[in-house]
Amino acid sequence: MVTRPRVLAALAAAPATVAAVHIVPAATWLPPVRAVLRPSLDGRGSADHIALTFDDGPDDRSTPHFLRELDQLGVRATFFLEGAAVRRHPELVRRMAADGHELAVHCWEHQPPWLPRPVADHADLARAVAAVRATAGAVPRWYRPPYGVLTGTRWWAARRLGLRPVLWTAWGRDWQARTDPDDVLFELCKRLSGGATVLLHDSDRNSAPCSWQVTLAALPHLVARCRAAGWTVGPLAEHGMPRSVEGR
Repeated sequence: MVTRPRVLAALAAAPATVAAVHIVPAATWLPPVRAVLRPSLDGRGSADHIALTFDDGPDDRSTPHFLRELDQLGVRATFFLEGAAVRRHPELVRRMAADGHELAVHCWEHQPPWLPRPVADHADLARAVAAVRATAGAVPRWYRPPYGVLTGTRWWAARRLGLRPVLWTAWGRDWQARTDPDDVLFELCKRLSGGATVLLHDSDRNSAPCSWQVTLAALPHLVARCRAAGWTVGPLAEHGMPRSVEGR
């Protein structure tokens, strides 16, 4: 027979259990943690390749500049898109696809990650996937959550939608104010090596105003440095990442 104190104790413990299941996976934001728990999230691929990825677009003020620069460099990249922005700039999204870039999913709109939102997280991510498919005819394969915080509910939503989560190996911290191209390259080079996935931003929608201009200025120097090291630069689709532990 289950006594009343045991029932009350179980009910009291339930919120803590739910919170732990939701928040603990988010610790993979930290490279040492994901190296132990989920190394596939680090985005390591073929040793002769660098995966170039951008978050927070499309943005009609900035993304076209990146498309022109990438075309001049002869580089294709993976863009993690916000679904609401896809709806606002459909022609730009179609141009990205026509230019040969890979379209992935970032979110519908940036939302604080800390509260469990299983229904809302799934609905928002499903809307973003649907927007990319309807706009460009592309089927997104990859998912990177806002802020790189992969909570339990975001992970569950991604798996239900057939998306593979990936974070990054090296980032440029290009969203910050008072930074310059040398700062971005310095931050990237802390963890830049063959097989890395690079995180940059093609929009300042969630960053310091005009920070995208710094990223754009750093981009040709990054590509030149990679090529000098003997690494090709391209999208995640060409990165040679091993299949994840979930079988994807």
